Amino acid sequence: MAKCEICGKGVRVGLQVSHSHIRTKRTWKPNIQKVRALVNGTPTRLNVCSRCLRSGKVTRAI
Repeated sequence: MAKCEICGKGVRVGLQVSHSHIRTKRTWKPNIQKVRALVNGTPTRLNVCSRCLRSGKVTRAI
């Protein structure tokens, strides 16, 4: 699974707990998207999470 190249957010692992308290492993995956962004004035493809896109940490190339 890819990581966000801005903040480093990746897959998190934990336990899913049922009503009867049976615990199984599960993962939380971030919403990562491939985006053409400006890096040092040149358009480059980056893997970026949606939070970095929303907060304005990435300037998209048009």
